Amino acid sequence: MSPLPNVTLVLGGARSGKSRHAEALVEGQPGPCVYLATAEAGDHEMAERIRRHQARRGARWQTLEEPLDLVGTLRGAVRSDGAVLVDCLTLWLSNLLGADRDVETETQSLVAALPGLAGPVVFVTNEVGLGIVPEGPLARAFIDHAGRLHQAVAGAAQSVLFMAAGLPVALKTPA
Repeated sequence: MSPLPNVTLVLGGARSGKSRHAEALVEGQPGPCVYLATAEAGDHEMAERIRRHQARRGARWQTLEEPLDLVGTLRGAVRSDGAVLVDCLTLWLSNLLGADRDVETETQSLVAALPGLAGPVVFVTNEVGLGIVPEGPLARAFIDHAGRLHQAVAGAAQSVLFMAAGLPVALKTPA
């Protein structure tokens, strides 16, 4: 497998295969694999999802859990001899909104940090803007924030993949 670019964004809908594909990208690289999880197990169903994700990853993976300080954790986790998988940006966004953090500032901080990372990082995120505009103001704000976050990270990424039915569609490829 060819070396990963510094920043790859893998987005798609629920159960589109984005996490599995991103894991394969990272596992295809030499060195350690770091899984930076932004999810928090707020209920039994989410705890089971997290358990299933952990069970399918082998011993080569180190898991870091960080629901809010994504930039600081990335700076400490990304190394030139391995790759980091961040799963996922939309859960991070949800956490930011729940903690009443300034999403625009956090997004700018993330994008500003990307060029200075020491090695490749693959971001997974849910594309939530393909359906109808939701009725509630919080849901509309979430979709708006997610769209802006995705555009910012995609703009900084060298590779962007959209997942549908387990198949990657290249939206942006390294020059």
